[in-house]
Amino acid sequence: MTLLTTWPESGPQTVVRRTADPAEIAAALAPLGVRYEQWPVRADVPADAGGDTVLTAYRTEIDRLNSEEGFSTVDVVALHPGDAPDWPQRARAAREKFLTEHTHDDDDEVRFFVSGAGIFYLHVAGEVHAVYCEKGDLLGVPKGTTHWFDMGTEPSFTAIRFFHEEDGWIGNFTGSGIASRFPGFDDIHAGHVQAQTA
Repeated sequence: MTLLTTWPESGPQTVVRRTADPAEIAAALAPLGVRYEQWPVRADVPADAGGDTVLTAYRTEIDRLNSEEGFSTVDVVALHPGDAPDWPQRARAAREKFLTEHTHDDDDEVRFFVSGAGIFYLHVAGEVHAVYCEKGDLLGVPKGTTHWFDMGTEPSFTAIRFFHEEDGWIGNFTGSGIASRFPGFDDIHAGHVQAQTA
């Protein structure tokens, strides 16, 4: 279940918005220029499926988005426990790379979650919007939007990435420590799971 939580940028003491309704999430993010939509979940695609399998399974959706947006590169990124003996080090390094507030000058950040989950934090117009994405969710963050991403201390996800520029992911870090003032993936995920099972 996807979740959107919005706080003032001053901190998480006050919740401005909290919703798991996909239509409400899309409506709240649209004025920010953020694209949110849900694609069908392919039950025959394993959580740790390889890139070719994932791209083949979602070819119809990928082609539709490409025709609308004109992406030059589409690929698959995955990080799952047990992928390699050095997984703990790789997971820590990957998390630290994205956990600091940044922008992208030349490209949008567009991701579709094939499996697993992650949270995009959007820092826009005096508010922080935490968008908890899981399998079936597509999020498109426009270039220039200040944001960060948290995959948790034990990341497990597969995502399709879309790029307009062939250079791929290039972040411009703001130097702000704002990310440390808001609940991280592990805290939100734990509460999210409890809410689903309650």
